[in-house]
Amino acid sequence: MIQFKIDTKEKFTVVHVTEPHVNDNMAADLAAECLKVLSSSVKNLVLNLQSVESVEKGVAEKIARLQQTFYEQNTSFVICCLQEVVEKTFEDEDLLDFLNITPTESEAWDIVQMEEIERELLDGGNIEFEDHSEE
Repeated sequence: MIQFKIDTKEKFTVVHVTEPHVNDNMAADLAAECLKVLSSSVKNLVLNLQSVESVEKGVAEKIARLQQTFYEQNTSFVICCLQEVVEKTFEDEDLLDFLNITPTESEAWDIVQMEEIERELLDGGNIEFEDHSEE
């Protein structure tokens, strides 16, 4: 069983993984905890891995699939505070370029807020632009 600390803010939920070593058997628990956020009123998620010293490759793959699930649901999923060894696991699995990762939790909050604004603008749909082309 994997240990978490959950912190719900106005625009996002932070899931702090408090286990130092996350193995493939814990990946399902991690996914279940993160997916609970999608059914809550605050659907954006920041996954804080500051306390995690190592992850197995199956965990890295599960996190990548989780991020995709969140973005398919039009919500944010940002990972922050990776230790170098954990980052290397993501890199070894060729996942680093596909994941939304920030060095700090504060920067993760900024990404969530920017993505919220972007979604609001895109959902508006009635954005009109002046036509400055010559006739």
